[in-house]
Amino acid sequence: MSMMTMMGPVRTEQGDDYLTGRGQAWFAFAMTFGLMLFDYIDRQVIVSLFPHIKSEWNLSDKQLGSLVSIISIVVAVGGIPVALLADRVSRVKSICVMATIWSVASISCVFTGSFGQLFAARAVVGAGETGYGSVGAALISTLFPKRLRAAVLGAFFAAASLGSVLGVVLGGAIAAKWGWRAAFGVVGIPGLAMALSYLFVRDYKTVALTPRLDKVTETMSGIAKHIFGTLAKNRTLLSVCVGASMQLVVVSAVWSWLPSYLNRFYGVAPEAAAAQAAMVVLVGALGGVFWGYVIDRLTLQRPSNKLLALAVLCVATMFIFLAAFAWTPPGAMQFRLVLLGGFFMTCTVGVVSGVAIDVIHPGVRSTGAAVLSLFQNLFGLAVGPLLVGVLSDQWGLQQAMAMAPCFSLVAAAAFIWSGRSYDADVAKVDGVKLGAAP
Repeated sequence: MSMMTMMGPVRTEQGDDYLTGRGQAWFAFAMTFGLMLFDYIDRQVIVSLFPHIKSEWNLSDKQLGSLVSIISIVVAVGGIPVALLADRVSRVKSICVMATIWSVASISCVFTGSFGQLFAARAVVGAGETGYGSVGAALISTLFPKRLRAAVLGAFFAAASLGSVLGVVLGGAIAAKWGWRAAFGVVGIPGLAMALSYLFVRDYKTVALTPRLDKVTETMSGIAKHIFGTLAKNRTLLSVCVGASMQLVVVSAVWSWLPSYLNRFYGVAPEAAAAQAAMVVLVGALGGVFWGYVIDRLTLQRPSNKLLALAVLCVATMFIFLAAFAWTPPGAMQFRLVLLGGFFMTCTVGVVSGVAIDVIHPGVRSTGAAVLSLFQNLFGLAVGPLLVGVLSDQWGLQQAMAMAPCFSLVAAAAFIWSGRSYDADVAKVDGVKLGAAP
């Protein structure tokens, strides 16, 4: 048996084959998908508990929103150092550690007795989730053929939507039967078991950096200088980061506040509101996969058109949600529009990660993906829940929900801008040799 056979195939970025073999790649995908599922179950379970927590502790909407936003803020702050460590040491072992931390922290929420304690526990959940999305995306996108990259990443990030569905539904059902604190324990334990099983996933070899890149990543100051220098030079990555973040303001606002909106304006019980909101999130999960596949198929000949397609879909998202929250009163028609908007709003999820991976050097893909994650969490996922909470305290939840979709227009403009530089940035990193880890 040759050394090449033992170590797995070596391919370049021009190649279009599985890095470790089809079976191992799909096993890695299944495990990474599963942990992403538990990531968002633990992250989003709290939104269906808002009415219970608000009533017990007399919290403002701003405080409720902060219990969601704090996770995204912590993820944004720690994502790049964690991803850099994973890139140079081990992506698989890093994911095991991260999943263990966030699962234990989620379970600890059961024992909180005040807003401050719950806020601190949620911050530790965010510390565990730091870097997971970017490291997981870098791993599976490298193991799969380039022709499947956007579709696979779209399916991977659809786990976020599906996990949010399960988190919302389970949270509402468990709270109704055993109280809202019990929900954190029930959803945290399975993720802890799966974290240890992830050690069976096969990693890819750490790619040697150029001498200059290796030198600048030796210190945190060098890392920061290199990251911001790369952003300044890589127009595609920068504008995609902006576009992805602005669209996620809309997504996070709808995900976080729709259960409360249905409870307040439709007069349904919290568990019923959670179940209805979960339908919207589920439709979003299907939309993420659907749009990733469709955009992949339609842009095979000219990949830069992915960004124009995203711009069109973001504009559609804005008009649909404006029609729902600004122009249609609560009722059956409004809910149908919200469902339709949910299908469109996740259009960017897989595609933007694939575009970012396309223009990032393979040796620092986890780190580069963490730059995207930083923008998405700090300026997208963290903004939506907190902004709507602040606006709701001032003007009411109806007006707050009507304002959120306007961020989709900014996203569309950023994607149009990024399409102008995509081809040139891809050419700079194409051709790097990759091999599977033993």
